[in-house]
Amino acid sequence: MLRSPIISVMIAAARKASRALIRDFGEVEHLQVSVKGPGNFVTAADRRAEEILHRELAKARPAFGFLMEEGGRIAGSDPSHEWMIDPLDGTTNFLHGIPLFAISIALVKDGVPIAGVVFNPISDELYVAEKGRGAFVNERRLRVAARRELADCVVCCGIPHSGRGDPARFRAELAAVQNQVAGVRRTGAAALDLAWIASGRFDGFWERGLSPWDLAAGMVLIREAGGFVTDLDGSDDLFGKGSVCAGNELIQKQLLAVLQGA
Repeated sequence: MLRSPIISVMIAAARKASRALIRDFGEVEHLQVSVKGPGNFVTAADRRAEEILHRELAKARPAFGFLMEEGGRIAGSDPSHEWMIDPLDGTTNFLHGIPLFAISIALVKDGVPIAGVVFNPISDELYVAEKGRGAFVNERRLRVAARRELADCVVCCGIPHSGRGDPARFRAELAAVQNQVAGVRRTGAAALDLAWIASGRFDGFWERGLSPWDLAAGMVLIREAGGFVTDLDGSDDLFGKGSVCAGNELIQKQLLAVLQGA
């Protein structure tokens, strides 16, 4: 894999932030036994990682703007380029000592994601993609799974909890999907779900209530791995609607039809 300068910058920032997360993840496992719990500690870990990412990316490309989960939007002198950053996707997993979480970084140009990095520091899986250059994990080229029928597929989803989203609609969608597929999974980290669609581990994915920083890097990965990704209305307004449906060309269309029929 030939790394462009922009991908090299993104990888270096992700790896630097990951060192802090790995250290903090080791600590949070010990905090599980405390009465207070590790909630405040994890919030601090999230912010520390974001500060590292912001500092490193701003140093490399000072004109670019930022949209960050914790820090919000920071305008740059170059209005066409913006970093979208989630320093800790899968916070609840992290909080409970579950090693399924990731750093997600995307570069967006004129509203379109053009480069993405998703890094799980615990498994040391580094997913990278750049528009027109393909998608890779640890130097290995990625392709979406080739299955053609939903009945053969394992799909993943997000589940609304604690007053968020529309649980009744989700239950209707889940019931419809369960009748059509070989299995349904839930990881708790949308950036990893998207990366695993790109790598062929999952065949399809849907979720609502997502933010642009959850989606941007994974969108590039899937498209560069030969997959299709839309919002749940079948359009390209993922950032505006906060929903996603992804898979290969055939499975994405079949899954979208099942969900819309629910």
